[in-house]
Amino acid sequence: MYEGRTSGVFLRFAVPQMLGLLFNSVYTIVDGMFIGNRLGRAAMAAAAVAVPLLEVLISLAIATASGAGVMISIRLSQGETVKAHRYFQESFYLLLGTGLLIAVAGNLWLRPLSELLGGTQDILNDAMTYLRYIIMFAPFQLLSFFLGGMARNDGRPRLAMTALMLGAVSNIILDYLFMYPLNLGIAGAALATALGPIFSVLILLPHFLLRRGALYFEKCPLYIRDIKHILIYGFPSFIMEFSIGIVTFLYNYAIVHYGYGNLGLAAYLMIGYLMLIILTLFLGLGEGLQPVFSYFKGRGELSRSKEMLGFAIKVFLALGAVCYLAILLLSQSFYSVFSPNDTVLVAFASEKSISYFCGFCVAGVNVLMISYRQSTGATGKAFALSLLRSLIFPPVLIFTVPAWFGRNFIWVCLSAAEAMAGCCAALMVRKGEIPFAGAAQIRSAARWRRR
Repeated sequence: MYEGRTSGVFLRFAVPQMLGLLFNSVYTIVDGMFIGNRLGRAAMAAAAVAVPLLEVLISLAIATASGAGVMISIRLSQGETVKAHRYFQESFYLLLGTGLLIAVAGNLWLRPLSELLGGTQDILNDAMTYLRYIIMFAPFQLLSFFLGGMARNDGRPRLAMTALMLGAVSNIILDYLFMYPLNLGIAGAALATALGPIFSVLILLPHFLLRRGALYFEKCPLYIRDIKHILIYGFPSFIMEFSIGIVTFLYNYAIVHYGYGNLGLAAYLMIGYLMLIILTLFLGLGEGLQPVFSYFKGRGELSRSKEMLGFAIKVFLALGAVCYLAILLLSQSFYSVFSPNDTVLVAFASEKSISYFCGFCVAGVNVLMISYRQSTGATGKAFALSLLRSLIFPPVLIFTVPAWFGRNFIWVCLSAAEAMAGCCAALMVRKGEIPFAGAAQIRSAARWRRR
């Protein structure tokens, strides 16, 4: 499974996950297309309010899958299947319980949550309607991403890809059905997005229930203390995934603060869709490589891990350059799909995209380095870089640069943050700070290995 040329292993694991996540991103993007064409600018702004919450759910699921995946891949590479089963089931029940808690608590505090996420008075009712359905089906959103990650670690990357793709296709069909023949408005768009993950879960779950691979459900002791290690190993993935939600929240607030209003919110929704596509390419490739890097670590194959990393850096840089060229040439056509009759909105979004995406070549390499360090046990370095590119540099730049140089500079802040984080990553490389596993992480890993 992990043998062969570096490029072959890359294609076998990274590309299916990238394609699966890319199709899954259609959940949100198709909503924007239908909402923009059917309901207009105000409804698009209301849907934008829900994006940070969706990113939180996805981040929780992928972080848990990544943390458990690192531990599971290492165990499987060493032939310790009993402990691999234990980590799988502990993670599954953790996310199931979390999803049910979110569904209950979110509906109890729906209005304050909507206001916190940026819902202004003129769009608050639509924002609450959209959020209600997303919250109600939160358990399926969590489990669809988690089970996909587990299938990938179980050597079934194509199954994970298929499940995510079919979930996206079902969302497209349901969007049309609910918003046109049934005329359910923004509630229909939200319901279609919420139901999509159910189809993914139905495709993935039989793999584990019917014992078609190395991971499956069985009676075994479950330990709360394992959850700590799963979360520690997965936390860099949470920050990395959640960075989309964090950035969206910060920009929604700043756009209103600096007086762009609904035009700015609607434009940023479309820019956010494009950002989601590009980051999904990088995140999918990085997540797809997690089992590979973790397997090489468990087997002690340092040279193969380094070779894969070097090959992946070249791919990520080339992909980032191609994406930015496409933005320069095709962004206006892309935005016209969402709101073909609003030329002012399309022109505004297209103009701001040039500055917004100028540093995304570096973003891809940052994502790769976080994934590599996390997968090989260097959790501290992965966590540091995740914080720099999401919780430290973006807020500082977004709330200072426009105040000093004018509000138009808000659109370059994210790319500047990625460039600054990339410089920190490059400094670590020059100082040899890409260890196979740091000393602190080795001591932490040794503790759960003995159990």
